[in-house]
Amino acid sequence: MDVWGKVDDAEILGALKRLISLGRNPEPAMRDIATLGESSTRLRFRTETGPDGKRWKPSLRVQLYGGKTLTKDAHLSGSVSSNHGRDFAEWGVNRVYAAIQQFGGRAGRKVGKFGPLRGAIIPARPYLGVSSDDARDILDILQRRIDGAAHAG
Repeated sequence: MDVWGKVDDAEILGALKRLISLGRNPEPAMRDIATLGESSTRLRFRTETGPDGKRWKPSLRVQLYGGKTLTKDAHLSGSVSSNHGRDFAEWGVNRVYAAIQQFGGRAGRKVGKFGPLRGAIIPARPYLGVSSDDARDILDILQRRIDGAAHAG
């Protein structure tokens, strides 16, 4: 406050304008969240661990010959992608057999060597989802964006 009772509020008004701008267009934060989700999903294929932290049940091929479950040809893990916009962040896979691997179930058709046979039970091996670490990282992304808008300038 100066001697006449006036307050220099330029810094405060600047921070408010930046916060309003962030609220109107959170797309950069959505991009960061989508990238995090894609990266986290790719990591699950490398660690063979679901979002809940539990290891996947090894496939028959892995039990007999070694290697990693769900990664023989890397078609599923290779199809992981993400997308974002002003009001959404998403990531997933585009393979027709993705759901049965995620949720488990009974195979409906015969497939080649070490592929599911008709009627075989496929255990759930969740790779999509938000882990507790992911949730914390998403909140951190948002907090950094808010802090950056409030303190930039």
